[in-house]
Amino acid sequence: PCLLGGAGGPGARGVVTWRASGFYLGDEGRRGCVTRFGKYTETTTPGPRWHLPFPIEAVEVVDFSQVKTVEIGYRNGNPRNKVAKESLFLTDDENIIDIQFAVQYTLKSAADYSFNARKPDDVVSQVAQTAMSEVAGHSQMDFALYEGRAQIATETEKLMQAMLDRYGTGIYVQKVTLQNALPPDQVAAAFDDAVKAKQDRERQKNEGQAYANDVVPRARGQASRLLQEADGYNASVT
Repeated sequence: PCLLGGAGGPGARGVVTWRASGFYLGDEGRRGCVTRFGKYTETTTPGPRWHLPFPIEAVEVVDFSQVKTVEIGYRNGNPRNKVAKESLFLTDDENIIDIQFAVQYTLKSAADYSFNARKPDDVVSQVAQTAMSEVAGHSQMDFALYEGRAQIATETEKLMQAMLDRYGTGIYVQKVTLQNALPPDQVAAAFDDAVKAKQDRERQKNEGQAYANDVVPRARGQASRLLQEADGYNASVT
């Protein structure tokens, strides 16, 4: 009592205040990571909670409900704001392709996220670029530019999740979305010319096939009629 200044003295009030500072409220969608002398001890669920106040224990409340987005190859939601060093990838047929994509992620482990990932957005960005580089490296350029975009996004998502789990980041990849898949700006004009030439070739091929489909049956019919007339004339003369 002498040290505390009496039952109702400043010392007692200080102890009450110190103990009260350990109360916190975890709402739905949040988890509390409790550390004791800096070492992780538990993850708490939503609701009123209490921990031993500072300097013994501390709590970091982590938001599970928020969906975070990392942009690769562009910024601020605008593909025109390019970051070329992030978006250029080498394909299996030794072409360079410019892929801009976004990664949406949430959390699945508050403890892993808090203590194993110092800069989560940077980790996600680096893992995304590594995964996309591997997937693009096993794809042909035409496949990546056209019919294979959805498949590339799915494979990148799976590879990213495997890497993030291996690193113990506590991050869950919800979706990988390709914004653009184009040839690099430096060769865009030449690539457009090549695509146009390919389209012209296909068009001419189709026109030639259509002409053949029209002419050949008529020619065969005429030949058959001439043969029948010749056979009839031969029979009558004989």
